[in-house]
Amino acid sequence: MTGLALIIAIGAQNAFVLRQGIRREHVGVVVALCMLSDALLILGGTAGIGALVSRFPLALDVLRWGGAAYLAWWAVRSFRSALKPSTLTAEAPRSKGSVIATTLALTYLNPHVYLDTVVLLGGLANQHGPDARWVFAAGAVVGSALWFSALGYGARKLSGVLSSPRTWRIVDLAIGVVMLALAVTLVLG
Repeated sequence: MTGLALIIAIGAQNAFVLRQGIRREHVGVVVALCMLSDALLILGGTAGIGALVSRFPLALDVLRWGGAAYLAWWAVRSFRSALKPSTLTAEAPRSKGSVIATTLALTYLNPHVYLDTVVLLGGLANQHGPDARWVFAAGAVVGSALWFSALGYGARKLSGVLSSPRTWRIVDLAIGVVMLALAVTLVLG
C-alpha cells in the first residue's frame, strides 16, 4: 500500500502512460518499461543503494535540473498540442524508439523517482529486517506492476470515448499543467 501511495501520485511518468494508453500506441512497451524500472529501483533501494544516493547529493541536483528542463520542454509541447487538438487517428504515430526514449527520460530524469523508490521505499523495506524486507519490496513491485498495467491498458480501453479533439485539448492542457508544476517544484525544491 505504501508503494502504491507513492506510485499513484500523478506525475510526469503517469501522465505519459495515460497519454500513450489513450493513443493506443506502444502501450505494452511503455507499461513494461515503467514496471521494470520501478522494480529495479525498488529492489536497488532495498539492497541498500538508497544510502549510496543519499551520500552523493550532487547526483540528485543534476537529475533535478535536467529533469526540470525536460519537464518544462514537455509542458510547452503539450500546450502547443492543446492549441491545435486532433483526434487519435489524425495525429502521426510516434516511433517505438521515440516512445521508449521518452519513457526512460520521464522515469530516470525525475529525482522524485529516486527519492520515492530507492530512498523512501528502500528505507522502509530495510526496517523490516533482513528477510522481511524482500517481502515488503515484492509487495511494492507488485503494486507498481498492477498500477501501470491498469493505467496504460485502462486508458487504452477508454480511448474510443476519449478520442474527440475537445478531449485531447483537455488532456494536453492537463498534462502541460502537471509537467510545468513538476518542473517548478523541482527548481524550487
